[in-house]
Amino acid sequence: MRSQVLLGLILLGVLGGDRWIQPAVTQPAPAATVTDSGLRLSAQWPVGQDTGLWQTARDRQAMITAIDRSLAWLSTPAAEKAYRDRPANQPDRRWVQRSLQRFRQLLQTSRNAAAFETAIRREFQLWQSPGLDENQRVDFTAYYEAVYPASLTRTATYRYPLYRRPVDLDRWPQPHLTRRQIEGEDGLLGARSPLAGTELVWLSDRLSAFLVHVQGSARLQLTNGREFTIGYAGATQHPYRSIGQELVRDRIFSAESLTLGKLIDWFTANPDRLSDYLPRNDRFVFFKPTAGAAATGSLSQPLTPGRSIATDKTLFPPAALALIKAPLAGDRAGLSYRYVLDQDTGSAIRGYGRVDVFWGTGAIAKARAGAVNGPGALYYLMLKR
Repeated sequence: MRSQVLLGLILLGVLGGDRWIQPAVTQPAPAATVTDSGLRLSAQWPVGQDTGLWQTARDRQAMITAIDRSLAWLSTPAAEKAYRDRPANQPDRRWVQRSLQRFRQLLQTSRNAAAFETAIRREFQLWQSPGLDENQRVDFTAYYEAVYPASLTRTATYRYPLYRRPVDLDRWPQPHLTRRQIEGEDGLLGARSPLAGTELVWLSDRLSAFLVHVQGSARLQLTNGREFTIGYAGATQHPYRSIGQELVRDRIFSAESLTLGKLIDWFTANPDRLSDYLPRNDRFVFFKPTAGAAATGSLSQPLTPGRSIATDKTLFPPAALALIKAPLAGDRAGLSYRYVLDQDTGSAIRGYGRVDVFWGTGAIAKARAGAVNGPGALYYLMLKR
């Protein structure tokens, strides 16, 4: 599965890992299943458009690259299986493929943004997510791939391990081991851990190690100067429990005020409280080396910064083209509309009312991701039949 994230996750949790930041919503998204009403054909197009797609040729190429990755996945047996049991009144795999191919062609042949938008609105229709309420509200957050210092061996500085997937994980008896049983109350169970000997890498900071669990993948800077990348390899069968929501529940923060930065600052000032809050999330994520691979989503395809999103794949069409209306603060063009590809998911991205936008790797991506937190709308573009 995919992933990496942060800000959009602290309150919520998602991606290949768990992600844990919630938007400005104080109530959890209602449960939804594919038996619900599903995507609804929209009677009209929104007023705005993705002008950023035409800022430079590089912007268009990034979109084309993202489309090509969706098309590559849609030609796989995994895609056939994923679409096999979807409701008959919802977009199917071949319809999604044709829509992507035509959008790609128009992006390459249109003379300018106006001609492109005219063609898109003439040839495509919008299918809107029912969202969380009668206004089809969808809550948006964003995530990024962080870079952490790490060591391939345990040292006095690097004491907090990330583990490989146990070879017998599929045969573990239920209930699975909890986080506390695996790493201890203080995260330093070490040689006494039932997973001792399967450590993949060590980090110097316990909260950073936990955030990698939340993100589901990471880019690490090793002590020998090399870069080392890891990705999601599985997880224990425990429900995700958000430490962000725990902090809100304990009145440390209000849901409206909590941000990733504030959460990190609070734990930095109160390190003893990590042993109280982190073990509350029993779910434990395992990792594997990814040989320097780019951040990869749940479709096993690289994610494209600003063009890949994570949603609930039990409800939405995997790899499909979408248009989001979202609070994308920090975008150089001040955009509120953006064409994206649905290429990722997460354990806390559930229901019709949650979307996580991928912003890339490193400090700049972190800043941009941290600015995305609020309500919007989600539409899927499908060729008219």
